[in-house]
Amino acid sequence: MHQFIDRADASVITEKLIADGTVNLIYSKIRENSGFLFDLLTSSRISSLLGYFNYDNPLMKTSYKVSKIIKELEINMDECLDSPSCLNTPRKLFERKIKYWECRPMDTNFGTVVSPADSRMLIGSFARDSMLFLKEKFFDYEHLLGRDKTNWLETFQNGDFAIFRLTPEKYHYNHLPVSGKVVDIYEIDGAYHSCNPGAVVSVVTPFSKNKRVVTIIDTNVPNGDGVGLVAMIEVVALMIGEIRQCYSTTFYDDPFPIVRQMTLQKGCPKSLFRPGSSIDVLIFEKDAVEFSQDLLKNQQRTDVQSRYCRGFQKPLVETEVQIRSTIAHRRS
Repeated sequence: MHQFIDRADASVITEKLIADGTVNLIYSKIRENSGFLFDLLTSSRISSLLGYFNYDNPLMKTSYKVSKIIKELEINMDECLDSPSCLNTPRKLFERKIKYWECRPMDTNFGTVVSPADSRMLIGSFARDSMLFLKEKFFDYEHLLGRDKTNWLETFQNGDFAIFRLTPEKYHYNHLPVSGKVVDIYEIDGAYHSCNPGAVVSVVTPFSKNKRVVTIIDTNVPNGDGVGLVAMIEVVALMIGEIRQCYSTTFYDDPFPIVRQMTLQKGCPKSLFRPGSSIDVLIFEKDAVEFSQDLLKNQQRTDVQSRYCRGFQKPLVETEVQIRSTIAHRRS
């Protein structure tokens, strides 16, 4: 069992983990007994095949199959920008656009940080003297940013981070958590490990082993949010074949890729995961932000059965957050 907290009413929700038995098998017996098979199952080729089977297989492109997915995953079709008749394949449904300007309101005040995704969120710190300190089990710090990126490794040393886990039913566009200027963007190749909580606690540093895109944003610029440098890391997972950069300042119109020196606006669409489950990670400089109190309190609750608690031997509970909702603010 794996549970999380609904931020809206602080209730405890039991997650319906898709293919949980299969994932646990892969990350226990197969991983222990056959390293070659395990490496194959987490390769880009197998991930692409699974993605095709689940999202592009002609047998899945029927109104019955799509309706079944909508019902099983409890997708709110009223939020969608396109009509249900246009979302007539699993891939189109997964890559759906929503009326975020209506259904995902945002605090536009200076110095606020918003969630980059509809997701389940955890907070941590690299600083050993912080109450949020977590040993490097989600990721290896140097590998996460790139071992050759010494400037960014120094910049974010002892900083804080937030992890956002997107599950298959979620809206899979990523939005900007802050306003600022892009000072660097680069891709790091890697594997395609599952984001299932059971897999995460059984595989050492999975998020820094997966393929990912790192974007460094300077918010200490005119019209920025004044929270220093922020690293936004988009991490692929099982069945994710691509992270497509598609920044747009007017809804989803006229999207274009992110490049250095580009000025970005908080809350706008940035990229799209195509398709499957996936992870976003935000890293902040030390003492740059204060996380929202409800998120901090939720993470320490002891009445929730979270698999992460077993992996870290401490309360570590996710909160479900909506995209563009406030998660932190500039430290005064």
